[in-house]
Order: sequence, then C-alpha cells, then structure tokens
Amino acid sequence: MRVRVEGDSMRPALVPGDWLLVRRGAIVHPGDLVVARLPGDPDQLIVKRAQWHGVDGWWLESDNQRASGRRDSWDFGPVHDIIGRVVLRYWPLMRKGR
Repeated sequence: MRVRVEGDSMRPALVPGDWLLVRRGAIVHPGDLVVARLPGDPDQLIVKRAQWHGVDGWWLESDNQRASGRRDSWDFGPVHDIIGRVVLRYWPLMRKGR
C-alpha cells in the first residue's frame, strides 16, 4: 500500500509530502518505521517508529517529540493494530538540502 506523510512528527526522517511504500503484514523489528491505526480512531493511520514489543503490543514513538499535535504511545500506550512496515520512501525522489 502507499501512504502520504502529513505533519512534522517524524522529522527529520520523513517530512510532509513524502510518499511511502508499506508492506502489509511484514515482520516488524525495533527501529522500523510502521503504519498503524490510531487507537481510538481506527479510520486514521499513523506513521511511527516501532521502539519495542511487549505483551500489550508495540510501543510506537515519533522521531520529533516537539512536533505540534504529535501523538504516539506516550499518549495512548502500546498499539496492537500495526498495518505494515515502511519499506521505501519513493517521492520526492530528491529533497533540497540532501
């Protein structure tokens, strides 16, 4: 599946407007970028970094903890509903400053 990044919570790794290729059902390891359903609002998807897996699910964190409107496991706890693992940022092909 493909996902478009919105918001600043994953800066500097991802910025608004990036497009991601996500492998549904892929095995997740700590440090991977994942797409999950937002707890309490399953229609909304989030892109976060998987930190660790416990008995209650995955602990997901934003790379940019100071981002306005940031929501991650510090707010809603462990997450069970992981859609898949990000395997590729495919757009834009190049970014200014890189």
